[in-house]
Formats: sequence, structure tokens, C-alpha cells
Amino acid sequence: MEEQKNVFGEALLPCSMQPLTGYFRDGCCHTDPENRGSHIVCAVMTDDFLVFSKKMGNDLSTPMAIYRFPGLKVGDKWCLVASRWVEAYRAGKAPLVVLEATNEKILEFVPLSELVKFAWKKQ
Repeated sequence: MEEQKNVFGEALLPCSMQPLTGYFRDGCCHTDPENRGSHIVCAVMTDDFLVFSKKMGNDLSTPMAIYRFPGLKVGDKWCLVASRWVEAYRAGKAPLVVLEATNEKILEFVPLSELVKFAWKKQ
């Protein structure tokens, strides 16, 4: 896989190894043409977002052993589908974003000037 870039045009950093995220389950928000959902936004889960996502038909908080999915909780980082983040953004429920670990492909959906308003800051 070629080196992919983050929204700043730098090397894409890992999003999360625990829980293990990414379309390829490599901890990064890498993508390719097969990734139809564009799992490219490294987001930090919040109660508001998890409730919103479940309401919209994508329950991210319930574990699913068959998919080796642990279920997400507040504070977990996860590579979200671009369209889900945009949908949450429009509804006022968007989670914070780890910009250094978010794939530059998101800029096809959202301008950087809007993403930075949701920048997660390491504490």
C-alpha cells in the first residue's frame, strides 16, 4: 500500500490499536477503492455521537463477537465512515477528530477549515 497522507499532507498517523480500527484493521484510517464507505475519519467517540449513530442505524456501542467488534465507548478512537461524520456534523452531533490520523480523502467531503473546529487535542 502506498503511503497515505493526513489532512495536513503529512504521513498518516495511527488512529487506534485498542480497539483496533481501520478498514484494514491496521490501526490507521487507510483507504483504497474497495473501501466504499471511506472509513477515513479518526474520531473520538462521545455519548452524543454514539446515540446519534445508533439512531441512524449504525450501532457502534454494542459488541458483536462474530465480527470481533468490541463495541465502542466514550473516549475510544475509531475510523469513521466519511458520510457518517458529515451526517453527524450537519446534525450538530459530530465527534472530535484526530487530524493527524484522519486521511486527507476527507477533504473531498469537508473543508479543512471546518475540520479544525473539531480538532481533538491530546490531554
